[in-house]
Amino acid sequence: MALLPFRKGKTQPDSSTALTSFLRGYSVEVMPRTAAKVEDFRALLPAGTRVYIAHIDGTPIDEMVATAKRLAGEGFDVMPHFPARIIADTATLAEWIARYQGEAGVDQALLLAGGVDAPRGDFHCSMQLLESGLFDRAGFTRLHVAGHPEGNRDIDPDGSTKNVMEALVWKQKFSERTDAKMAIATQFAFEAGPVIAWADALRAAGVGLPIHIGIAGPAKLQTMIKFAVACGVGPSLRVLQRRARDVSKLVVPFEPTQILSELAQHKAANPEFAIERVHFFPLGGIKATAAWTADHGGAKACAAAATA
Repeated sequence: MALLPFRKGKTQPDSSTALTSFLRGYSVEVMPRTAAKVEDFRALLPAGTRVYIAHIDGTPIDEMVATAKRLAGEGFDVMPHFPARIIADTATLAEWIARYQGEAGVDQALLLAGGVDAPRGDFHCSMQLLESGLFDRAGFTRLHVAGHPEGNRDIDPDGSTKNVMEALVWKQKFSERTDAKMAIATQFAFEAGPVIAWADALRAAGVGLPIHIGIAGPAKLQTMIKFAVACGVGPSLRVLQRRARDVSKLVVPFEPTQILSELAQHKAANPEFAIERVHFFPLGGIKATAAWTADHGGAKACAAAATA
């Protein structure tokens, strides 16, 4: 495996040690319908793992809140999505916050525009959700926003990163006037080089928010390509396309070992590097992702789960 070059004067760290450190405190994303298939998350994930709950268009808020309550009850930090474009108005936003907080004890949120083309109500971007002041008034302790290492065609149709960068600069300034801790949770990618360049460009633009890098968990190659295309993954899609040319690998799950090893070694050699956490999209299933992390140095599931 070819690793990225390090800055002059740095010593290359041991790869397994670097990866173990990099996986510390990882998070994972679920949907209500996938979460319902898991009998007990404590048998899969380390205690206290942050679990994001993706709010896909059409999912009733009742299912979202019930999933949040269940996960919180099993001892996990719950971070539901708030997709701006599917929230009707300020009253609806306030109701969702109150329900998550009152019924599930939630005090964290990922704010994003959402996966629909046109707003269904009064909001069209995450900045409007932040500006509402409702999360601060409710005492939310952590607010994450979306990042796109390879750009976002919905925001920058010309393929540039101008509007995305301006939005992140605005969110950096907002982070300086909110009591909540903020971070950037990103779309997944498949190459370390562009991710490193993007993170460095953010710092150069004055964006100091910690980055939680999105990584696709192990999955069949066909599944990975399908999700990558649907989610608008950029040039790093070529990693999958090259692998697809080798028919012997079509039935072997694609794993994130190379990109994470390269990012981990870069982080170990450059501690000031902005990426602080790994956020998994379990495209091949939560069990497969949890098993991969445990096999590669990540913390194992709570042993008490078997008797809980």
